[in-house]
Amino acid sequence: MRSHLRAVIVLALGAALLVLFLYNVDLRGVARQIMHANLGWLAFSLCTMFVNLAIRAWRWQYLLEPLGRPGFWSSFRATAVGFAASAVLPARAGEVIRPYFLSRQEKMSATGAFATIILERVLDMVTVVTLLALYVLVFAPSTIDSTSVAFETVKWAGFTAAAGAVAALVVLFLLAGNPVRLAQSLERLEALLPSKLAGLLSKVGEKFAIGLGAIRKPGRLAVSLALSFPLWLSIAAGIWGAAQAFHLDIPFTGSFLVISLLVVGVAVPTPGAVGGFHAAFRFAATTFFGASDDAAVGAAIVLHLFTVGPTLLLGLLFAGQEGLNLSRMRTLADQADREGTAQP
Repeated sequence: MRSHLRAVIVLALGAALLVLFLYNVDLRGVARQIMHANLGWLAFSLCTMFVNLAIRAWRWQYLLEPLGRPGFWSSFRATAVGFAASAVLPARAGEVIRPYFLSRQEKMSATGAFATIILERVLDMVTVVTLLALYVLVFAPSTIDSTSVAFETVKWAGFTAAAGAVAALVVLFLLAGNPVRLAQSLERLEALLPSKLAGLLSKVGEKFAIGLGAIRKPGRLAVSLALSFPLWLSIAAGIWGAAQAFHLDIPFTGSFLVISLLVVGVAVPTPGAVGGFHAAFRFAATTFFGASDDAAVGAAIVLHLFTVGPTLLLGLLFAGQEGLNLSRMRTLADQADREGTAQP
């Protein structure tokens, strides 16, 4: 019942965002914009999606080293499967399925691998707010009206997100500092909880802290953060390429601002970020860069297709090779929602 209610809420959110996205839009005009988009720039944008996936897998491989030494191909396959699951299932189910899939390939703790995904998200947030700050402080005055209310709102939201990302890194650092001590602290819960549950929490907590091993070594953390910048610059290049294909007046650095709004849009847990992604891109292109609704909507549709399509196809292919279909993915996601990611 709980999962059904969540599905209804997620679908309602997605539908509301799609209505907002298509509000007052000439669909024939959008179709014309798509038909006349520059194929060369579209091809460039599509190619960046494969580069993004490869860099994500490379960075994850590096973060996973405290748990073992996974091969790049295993990390790439698991990353594709995870993002494919998030594209078709609600509530970003791929974040749970991805470490589970890798643990089947590499015989490592799924709980520890899940911890590295949390660390990935924090590194992503640090990178995105850094790029946004660079745009706000250096490039914005020459490209848009930096005194508008909308821009001021984005700027202060970015500063707030930066503070949150730093706080999250501090918390993760404290958790990762001593896995054994964390396990012992959780064992003390035995006085309040059944011994079996306390023991389970102890084991999960220790594995989770071990998965955050990259934080315990500043050099490793610095390399992981350094790898985040080519990843997000590649994502920015894909957005910029799509904008150029639709003749939108968005400079390459302007894509840093678009990214920050897309991050907010995709936070809505609809399958494949449908609705949130589209509404965020349209808002960014029309509000800050003067794009027409038809061109902004057309670019959003194609860019979202490029963002989801390649990873979805690869992920479903890799999952099928391991006998993991959509029904099994949904079961795993529901089980993780009830019990947590506590596989060995």
